[in-house]
Amino acid sequence: MKWIRQRLDKMKEPFSKGKKYEKFAPAINALDTFLFVPNHTTQRGAHVRDAVDLKRVMITVVIALIPALIFGTWNAGYQYLSQIQDQVGFWEAIGEGSIKVVPMILVSYIVGLGIEFAFAIFRGHEVNEGYLVTGLLIPMIMPVDIPLWMVALSVAFAVLIGKEAFGGTGMNILNPALTARAFAFFAYPTYMSGNTVWVHNAYQVDGVSGETILGKLAAGTDVPYNTMDMFSGLIPGSIAETSTVCILAGALLLIFSKVGSWRIIVSGFLGAAFMAFIFNLLGGSYPNNDLMNFPWYNHLVIGGLAFGIVFMATDPVSAAQTFKGKWIYGFLIGLFAVMIRIFNPAYPEGIMLAILLMNVFAPTIDHYVIEGNIKKRKKRVKAQVKTAV
Repeated sequence: MKWIRQRLDKMKEPFSKGKKYEKFAPAINALDTFLFVPNHTTQRGAHVRDAVDLKRVMITVVIALIPALIFGTWNAGYQYLSQIQDQVGFWEAIGEGSIKVVPMILVSYIVGLGIEFAFAIFRGHEVNEGYLVTGLLIPMIMPVDIPLWMVALSVAFAVLIGKEAFGGTGMNILNPALTARAFAFFAYPTYMSGNTVWVHNAYQVDGVSGETILGKLAAGTDVPYNTMDMFSGLIPGSIAETSTVCILAGALLLIFSKVGSWRIIVSGFLGAAFMAFIFNLLGGSYPNNDLMNFPWYNHLVIGGLAFGIVFMATDPVSAAQTFKGKWIYGFLIGLFAVMIRIFNPAYPEGIMLAILLMNVFAPTIDHYVIEGNIKKRKKRVKAQVKTAV
């Protein structure tokens, strides 16, 4: 590490203050802070010493995403190969899936970080590590066969409009990854909601189809998967949102590391279960609505609901901040996600719209929670004064 430190210090010399490439210092400093702990400290004022910084929080989320990413890469290859041959090896499926997944990740990071670096240089501030997570999340919530240029456009829109327009990392009101998916969904709906893009189809083989379970239910088609298939993830879908097992493994890491709010995660699943159960009770009146009659527990393990609640709804920037607010925020996300997917077959993946909607209302939820606490304290003080008198 000492050798790397010396080489990096030598590389930074032309970028130091007053030197030729001073304007581009944020770019080289980003590499420095990615490899090493920042060596600057506070010089005055009260401050708290803490080993946790933005970089470590982002790396923790990336690690939590790895199980879902590995499974999603394998599943992308398996869903395709299983329809053209009898047996599929693990590494064979990984290799086939990587052909589609790795380029999407590369495009996401190249385009996103390119814009981040450009803004950092233009504004004269350091590059934030926030895109480490966003750059991985965006390809993970996209269909595996989406064209790379669509991924690039979605990333550019998310970074420019969803993030930098509000001031950069920590200032955005909407989750950037979901902003990218929403852009792709409304700009190119046939690629995001069709029945041919959810399974990698490298050679355009006839009969290779991969419509999602939500798509089948919305169209009134029978679902050839049982609950265990849905829970394990052996179904078509976006790259890393099919396996609830892997998503829950990541959720445990986020909860125990205190990076993700367990209140939002638990309340999100409770809200979804509650809404789905209500619709199941009403399902007898609507026998032709397969989504309404779909068992409530299956709603929790299909589509992007679990992935959205665990990795999107818990975004500390766009989520509610108060304890009570987190319970309300998460519960409403789960409730609206199921409500949208059932009431509007055109948007069977309701979790995206539910989270974006609650991102907008999160400050309002916190405001009324705080106002409620203030009123309770005032009442308590008045009661104490009366008792003293």
